[in-house]
Amino acid sequence: VVVGFGTQRKVNLTGAVGVATSEDIESRPVNTVSDALQGLIPGLQLTHNAGDIESNMSIRIRGTGTIGEGSSDNPLVLIDGMEGDINLLNPEDVESISVLKDASASSIYGSRAAFGVVLITTKKGREGKTSVNYNNSFRLSSPIGMPEMMDSYTFANYYNQGALNAGWGAIFNNETMKRMMDFQAAGGTSSGGLLTDGNVWGKPAGDPFTTGYANTDWYNELYRDNVLSQNHNLSISGGNEKLNYYASLGYLNYNGMLNHGSDGQDRYNASGKISSRLADWVTFNYSMRLIRQDMHRPTNFGGGFYEKIGRQTWPNLPVYDENGNYHNSNADTPAMMLALGGERLAQTDRIYQQAAFILEPIKNWKTHFEFNYSINNQDIRQTRLPYYNHDVQGNVIDTQGTSSLYQAYRKENYMNWNIYSDYSWTMDESHNFKTMLGFQADEQKQSFFSATGYGLQAEDLPELDLISGVDGKGVERPAEISGYRNQWSTAGFFGRVNYDYEGRYLAEANLRYDGSSRFRRGNRWTWSPSFSLGWNIAQEGFWEDMVDVVNQLKLRGSYGVLGNQSTNAWYPTYRTMTINSQAGNWLQGGARPNTAWVNNLVSTSLTWETVRTWNIGLDWGLFNNRLTGSFDTFVRFTDNMVGPAMELPATLGLSAPSSNNSDLKTVGNEITLSWRDNLSNDFRYGITLNVHDARTFIRSYPGNSTKSIWNFNNGREIGEIWGYETVGIAKTQEEMDAHLEAVGGQTALGSEWSAGDIMYADRDGKPGINSGAETLDDHGDLKVIGNSTPRYFFGADLSASYKGFDMRAFIQGVAKRDYFTGSPIFWGVTSSQWWSAALGAHQDYFRPNDIGLEGRVIPANTDSYFPRPVFGTSKNQQRQTRYLQDASYIRLKNLQLGYTIPVQLTEKAGISNCRLFVSIDNLLTGTSLLKVFDPETIDGGYESYGNAYPLTRTFSFGISASF
Repeated sequence: VVVGFGTQRKVNLTGAVGVATSEDIESRPVNTVSDALQGLIPGLQLTHNAGDIESNMSIRIRGTGTIGEGSSDNPLVLIDGMEGDINLLNPEDVESISVLKDASASSIYGSRAAFGVVLITTKKGREGKTSVNYNNSFRLSSPIGMPEMMDSYTFANYYNQGALNAGWGAIFNNETMKRMMDFQAAGGTSSGGLLTDGNVWGKPAGDPFTTGYANTDWYNELYRDNVLSQNHNLSISGGNEKLNYYASLGYLNYNGMLNHGSDGQDRYNASGKISSRLADWVTFNYSMRLIRQDMHRPTNFGGGFYEKIGRQTWPNLPVYDENGNYHNSNADTPAMMLALGGERLAQTDRIYQQAAFILEPIKNWKTHFEFNYSINNQDIRQTRLPYYNHDVQGNVIDTQGTSSLYQAYRKENYMNWNIYSDYSWTMDESHNFKTMLGFQADEQKQSFFSATGYGLQAEDLPELDLISGVDGKGVERPAEISGYRNQWSTAGFFGRVNYDYEGRYLAEANLRYDGSSRFRRGNRWTWSPSFSLGWNIAQEGFWEDMVDVVNQLKLRGSYGVLGNQSTNAWYPTYRTMTINSQAGNWLQGGARPNTAWVNNLVSTSLTWETVRTWNIGLDWGLFNNRLTGSFDTFVRFTDNMVGPAMELPATLGLSAPSSNNSDLKTVGNEITLSWRDNLSNDFRYGITLNVHDARTFIRSYPGNSTKSIWNFNNGREIGEIWGYETVGIAKTQEEMDAHLEAVGGQTALGSEWSAGDIMYADRDGKPGINSGAETLDDHGDLKVIGNSTPRYFFGADLSASYKGFDMRAFIQGVAKRDYFTGSPIFWGVTSSQWWSAALGAHQDYFRPNDIGLEGRVIPANTDSYFPRPVFGTSKNQQRQTRYLQDASYIRLKNLQLGYTIPVQLTEKAGISNCRLFVSIDNLLTGTSLLKVFDPETIDGGYESYGNAYPLTRTFSFGISASF
């Protein structure tokens, strides 16, 4: 098993380490390594925020680690000992992955490993004949979890109800709704459906919202039904006793789901490794990885795009006018924005180079000299183009829009030096020792420059030297420029001692002394000690009678302390000045001047967060290791997090500087069970189950002196959802009146309570439903109704093979999670028609009588899920138990079938192994979450509304061959 700066036999491990092999990664046709790891290793939490081509999975180990301002609890990802991006690594190059989860396992890496380490080892050459491997996959993807929109007629009735219930007039008149019925009956969809005054579309002129009668399903319109992607990989490896080598090439063509504008990426991977034995005691290793990533997508695709589909895209508005031109409904119609509003091209080049000399002047004494260097260059070119409506004759209306070009260049240089020496020896054939001493240093430099120019003279030639500097109205508009440089560095001295007695009693101690440029002298250096113990019980003499049943049993425990310097601030202890070009609100010489201001006060005494972890584990193997497993329980304390300072007098005139003043605690458990067996008739099968859980509690948070329930509070669990207890929806006015009299009214939440409104429970016994002061001491009728922290992540890996045929099914999910959102995508009608949505799920709303026109009556519904729609109020949409969502889920993440052609049929063609496969990702999902959300992506979307770019169901087929 790969561990920090070395390897260890699994039987001798005393820390908490999870492992995945190349077989686990290669067997799934995925775009990234993180996709293949989801649900595979207990304690490793990988979650999607969205499914678009630029979204990467978030990675955590063992839950929330810090809430410090600017702090990060992301693990350190090392690829062959060098920091790298797991999402850009070619999955076919991976040999093994080790996840270091507790402090004893990760402390050897010091300041940047406070919340674990993901160690990725890539493939290398081996002594033997040259081997050539080729594999490919061709993929057909379709979006999953797409919300269903109301048709335009149902939508019009729904919005009319919201307006009438608010005391407004109807938004749509009967004549318009009749047109909607007739248009749909004639098969009309997203083209036409607009009135005209003979000149422009929309009547009144330019206003199609209340008079349009198209029938557009915007989700289906903006996303494709299917897209094709492909992946190809070629590698060659071999060697002899003096030299071995490995080289690979990879190509990924990954197309996004957008139906208008460009949406996709191409990724090229190249890697090479050589290892040369220069002398009996000197070995030289060199490796290189090149990655190019080309992304292209519409300029106007942003975080709020998916949210706008349900909110700003009314189904009665068309995509095209009757002449086939894009129609903009005065609300930036997404299809037009995507197709005509410009394109964003991002090209990223990454070069990783690693060189190492390994000296072994005497047996078992090795000294490593390693130098790692990477360059990351990114070039972004983004055009923003005006888009226009057309009149009834097809002529462009209003040609005064302004085009622009934004170009940005980012360069990052990263250098890492590792020098360490280890020596192992044995005393009396029983006492085994291994010691290591070393030094590590890291440095990263970053530079950035951007420029924006206005007035493209040729939209098909976007260059900064071809801009006019004039906007669409003929007014001069100067170019805008920006840039910065940043740098950080760390250094650390480290040592480790391992001891075991006959493989039965195990001990390990680590010590590291780290310094960081982010902190000032006096606070710059910190110690990170850890130790762990293990006992291989199954190797004791008294266990001999049990060996045939329980052949492995190991108890282990560890404790460690690490400093965390991960922060989004390069210079957190220095007060910085912000300088913006053309940012003034006045003119000088016809242009806005540059501005500058000093930011808030900072504390010069900021220092390390301290992370302390206790871990106890048990590993076992039964029935000749057919049944194996492990269990870990841990407690992690994060102290001295950066939090808001105590309030200072207002006469200061500025906010008080943040300081190291907050603490939290995380507790959790992990378990893995695996059964593998071979039957006599060539049938092999296996099943691996894993579950992990983590909860985090606030121990100290001085920044909430009022004890507001909407902020962190001492002793409380992170993720608490406060809300009202729901009695139900009043079916009659009499029922509502009786409820209001019983509880003393609900006037603090709203007025004009009626049938179809929510009845809230009285919990504090005082007259009137209210939230009190919204503090722990006075929260009125509010209570904790749930918790948003995902609990009990689980994975199940099932496999079987028989005479060349193989099958694998992978299941993943979360067993417990609560979710509440104020998003209009969930609620439908909210504060106004411009901030509301009308999806299929919202049709289940309260209406005491039939509504609609003759020929298409919408029946009454007094047993609805949603209350009556009312614009202009949130009284029915308070946080409450009725609408608290169960966001747990189970998903068949991957199902794969393969067949390996018998070697007797392929060897004549020089093929030593040939496997054909078909695979399906995201085939089935089980969840009780409202069908407008995907349970995997509810943390993403606009303002975390949960409505994010959809994930995809992907059907793949391909071939893998070795020559």
